[in-house]
Amino acid sequence: MEIVFTVLILLLAVAVSGVVARLMPLKLPLPLFQIALGAVLALPLFGLRISFDPELFLLLFIPPLLFTDGWRMPKREFFRLARPILALALGLVLFTVVGVGYFIHWMIPVISLPSAFALAAVLSPTDAVAVSSIIGKGRLPTSMQHVLEGEALMNDASGLVAFKFAIAAVITGSFSLLDASLSFVLISVGGIAVGLIVAWGFGLIRRKIIEWAGDEPGIQVVLLLLIPFTAYIFAEHFGLSGILGAVAAGMLMPYIETAGGESAATRMQGRSIMTMLEFVFNGMSFLLLGLQLPGIVSLAHVDAKMAGNVPVWHLFVYILAITVALIVLRFFWVWINLRMRRFASALRGQSGRNRKFDLRLISITALSGVRGAITLAGVMSIPLLLKEHTPFPARDLLIFLATGVIVCSLLFGSFLLPWMLKDLQLDAEVKRRRTEEMNARMRLSEAAVRSIETAQERIGASLDETDLALLTEVSGSLLATYRMRMNAESDSEETQRAANRFKQFERELRLEAIRAERLEVHYLRTEQRINDETFLMLINQIDMAETWLLGSLNASD
Repeated sequence: MEIVFTVLILLLAVAVSGVVARLMPLKLPLPLFQIALGAVLALPLFGLRISFDPELFLLLFIPPLLFTDGWRMPKREFFRLARPILALALGLVLFTVVGVGYFIHWMIPVISLPSAFALAAVLSPTDAVAVSSIIGKGRLPTSMQHVLEGEALMNDASGLVAFKFAIAAVITGSFSLLDASLSFVLISVGGIAVGLIVAWGFGLIRRKIIEWAGDEPGIQVVLLLLIPFTAYIFAEHFGLSGILGAVAAGMLMPYIETAGGESAATRMQGRSIMTMLEFVFNGMSFLLLGLQLPGIVSLAHVDAKMAGNVPVWHLFVYILAITVALIVLRFFWVWINLRMRRFASALRGQSGRNRKFDLRLISITALSGVRGAITLAGVMSIPLLLKEHTPFPARDLLIFLATGVIVCSLLFGSFLLPWMLKDLQLDAEVKRRRTEEMNARMRLSEAAVRSIETAQERIGASLDETDLALLTEVSGSLLATYRMRMNAESDSEETQRAANRFKQFERELRLEAIRAERLEVHYLRTEQRINDETFLMLINQIDMAETWLLGSLNASD
């Protein structure tokens, strides 16, 4: 029963944190507020104690989160921006391990060089979700947002693999760069392959189930929930990257959806449940981080002795120094990569691409390297003992420093990123997205008009005059709707304005009608004129109609 109560308390805390964070006069990013809430719950006053199991955390929380991130990641932009994404997800991880590792060893000599490399490696994964919650949606240039999301998808795996190699070097006392490089390639490529195979297999199973039993949304959604865990477990079983397995499975899902077969209801339910799980698991991961803070901080005096009998406040200086080192290295890595790309473009004679560097955007990219729960899970997985059954050197100190850097990076991002994004001009980005959306909507409307006209001719060929008149009336109404949409995307400003006003009036009247229907159906149930079964069927249809209307309103805005 204790486990059940603990889970219920965490779920309640996630829900409450989402509400309170919105109502607070001081707008704190949700992850930071959830960490603080977790720390408060762990105080003796509340006494919530949860032992953090890194393996269980990685298995339960990370696969669905990375799966949904991979699903939502725009594939066109991911492959188009593959070079800068890989430069951050692979090159920057190696640069961080070496640069920050040597810096930590120089600053705190009691931490051996392999242990310093391990700490630097576990600090290399970034958390794009935390960044998004700090700065909000649509405040970054689109290309930068996609690069940061792609980096966060990939560097979780590269950082943890580098961390495992560094830990192995501490335990065995030996390290081979060639063997590590080959193993890294095998682990990464193998994990991606397993994820793709699992997602592809799900697509086959889904089509067979639809053929045999029809499209039952409940069955499809349950299978969907199993995909990230299956990909992760299979990949880890074969010694491959389960993280990349979950990412690859998620990235293949849009192509599986395109193959068709499932109903709109199945897709809507699946996405709704995945969105809910994403919110819950993200919230729980930061709450769990907060729950560990009091216990980790309470050992600060022990960690200070490990660091060479330094005052406790020195530990916080170390945390600040490591955080600044991570930001500075990230800044220089991005700056150097941009210089190299500019030089390569000049060699190819593409002088038009040689734009002046925007140091503010580079600084924003550097500050966007916020650390999250993956770092905590990694550092908590450091073994207690070496092969000789001696304690792992400075284990508690490494955990303290890593946890401090997570919180410090969140604080840096929370206070500096909104300030640096103030007055950032995104007019070109907005115009490009609007043009792409407008062209797509025009193509959709044109395809719909052609389809209606073709169907009208085909169906009308076998109808009598009465039915033909009805068909003409129905098709005329539909064609008028689609042509009005086409007018809304027209180049003529006057035509656009008239079409948009038409759409606005239509939506407002439809919403009023839907609200009247909802009131009436509640009245009918109250008066016992319909039973609950009829009520639920009708209210579900009304809710879906209102959701569609509100969704189209948000999309147009």
